[in-house]
Amino acid sequence: MSIEDGVARIVLDNPPVNLLDVTMMRELRTVLDALREDSSVRVIVFSSADPEFFLAHVDMRIGERMDDLERLAASAPADVNVFQAVGELLRHQPQVTIVKLAGKARGGGAEFVAAADMAFAAAETAGIGQIEALMGIVPGGGGTQYLRDRVGRNRALEVVLTAELFDAGTAASYGWINRALPADRLDEYVDRVARGIAALPDGVIEAAKRALPAEHITDGLLRENEAWSARIASPAVRRLMGRGLRDGAQTPAGERDLEGLMRGAARR
Repeated sequence: MSIEDGVARIVLDNPPVNLLDVTMMRELRTVLDALREDSSVRVIVFSSADPEFFLAHVDMRIGERMDDLERLAASAPADVNVFQAVGELLRHQPQVTIVKLAGKARGGGAEFVAAADMAFAAAETAGIGQIEALMGIVPGGGGTQYLRDRVGRNRALEVVLTAELFDAGTAASYGWINRALPADRLDEYVDRVARGIAALPDGVIEAAKRALPAEHITDGLLRENEAWSARIASPAVRRLMGRGLRDGAQTPAGERDLEGLMRGAARR
């Protein structure tokens, strides 16, 4: 992380495909908690060290680290699950949070994008999607609720049930992200937005976020968690994810067309 002129820049880096695993979730919560108390930081910009993958999705092997996961869950608020806790922390951050999306964000990665205050994407290379249905589950990290707020119920159902990877232009037209830009303009544009917001007179950001608060969606998150929990415990889901992993999920080659890979795994 670097901080300059009121802008904190956080680069997500978890090779080989930037999985949202226990370590990444713990580190995100640590840094967001620390920045929450830093009044000198007005804007937080998230980008990826990997040009292909912003955040691939939640680690499909996360269940193998139950002890670590339970410790992380114990420190989460009582009314959200461990995955929802990341998005909710981001949504209620006092700073303006901006995602710079150059590559792909699926599942928990897409939920992270939707939880941020703003997201700008590279038109030629970015993609965003809720892949979970092809794994036999539904989004469980806030995605259903964030999508409904951003794109409406009809398009949220389209996103969840088609499980497609949406290009940046379509995502922008739906309101899922703010804007799709040519890849060679993305860095400059996001930097200009971030610096401009950070340079606003004292109190303006706080007033704007107070006037436009992130709504509390406790009931919706509970419904989502119940739907996700009912599916993730299924032996059929574990078998499907296992086939996906054997076919190359969570490797760069497999993640380039994860939708096709998981559809193939489901047919066997």
